[in-house]
Amino acid sequence: MEFDPRRAKWQQIQDAIIRRIRAGEYAPGFQLSEVRLSAEFGVNRDTLRKTTRSLREAGWITTTPGLGSFVADEQPTDE
Repeated sequence: MEFDPRRAKWQQIQDAIIRRIRAGEYAPGFQLSEVRLSAEFGVNRDTLRKTTRSLREAGWITTTPGLGSFVADEQPTDE
């Protein structure tokens, strides 16, 4: 992914993940691995943590301590 230097990387990654959820690439229950995503997007895990925190707060994902982050069963109606 090529990043726009005018926007924070975590926000651009968040947008990409939301697009994938909406397209059905990431179905409800799909596990979002910080390790895999950080390698895929070429960013450190701190950047991914910002992304997952924002996605969780917006209702796109849920996080279970010790298990990880997963696409929520019901998606928010607005961002």
